[in-house]
Amino acid sequence: MDALGQFELHTALGGLGRSVNFTNSNLMMVFGSALIIATLYYGMRPRAVVPGRFQSLAEIAYSGLFSMAEGSIGPEGRRFFPFIFTLFFFVLMGNLLGLLPYSFTYTSHIAVTFGLALLVIVIVTAVALHIHGMHFFSYFFPEGAPKLLAPLIIPIEVISYLSRPVSLSIRLFANMVAGHVMFEVFATFVVLLGGAGVLGSAIGILPMALNVVLVGFELLVAALQAYVFAILTCIYLHDAVHLH
Repeated sequence: MDALGQFELHTALGGLGRSVNFTNSNLMMVFGSALIIATLYYGMRPRAVVPGRFQSLAEIAYSGLFSMAEGSIGPEGRRFFPFIFTLFFFVLMGNLLGLLPYSFTYTSHIAVTFGLALLVIVIVTAVALHIHGMHFFSYFFPEGAPKLLAPLIIPIEVISYLSRPVSLSIRLFANMVAGHVMFEVFATFVVLLGGAGVLGSAIGILPMALNVVLVGFELLVAALQAYVFAILTCIYLHDAVHLH
């Protein structure tokens, strides 16, 4: 069994998909976005004084992400909260949907994660230029630093800034790929040992148990990676708003 075969792109929706290059990754993005909207809409629709499960989930997510944005960025974080909220749930849904059988993890492709990271950096840079103008470029030379060290400090700061989308995208991509490859490997062990008689079936219980544990671990990683992506975005926006 090919452990990396699960990450291959395939045309979705038949001839229509081929005509517009619509892949299984695009299909899962559309489905994930629709699922997020539907969950939040039906969760908040009752507006009950004593909230039900969906309403409680929606309210906890809203208040938690709002507090994170405001706490990390400052009062200005309220302006960026819709972006942080959308980004978090888009990444989270991509991570979670990949755990379902016959689905596709669109966050396991570097093109998707780098596209999201690049969007974050473009917005951060635009915000910094809008607020500070040309003073934004002072970010690459900390105040109080010796001017003689400018030829050394400025390139380091520029490289550090430009490496943000790379590290942001690779972190998410690598975690999703590693987790799903482990699933595939242990599942292969279960299948192979299951066909090796009674003894093989007995031994196969171990990799099956590990796969069950991995499911719980991957649920944690899915939520954690979405949180890390969102909190790092908040930190970058804080730097853009406040510079040093």
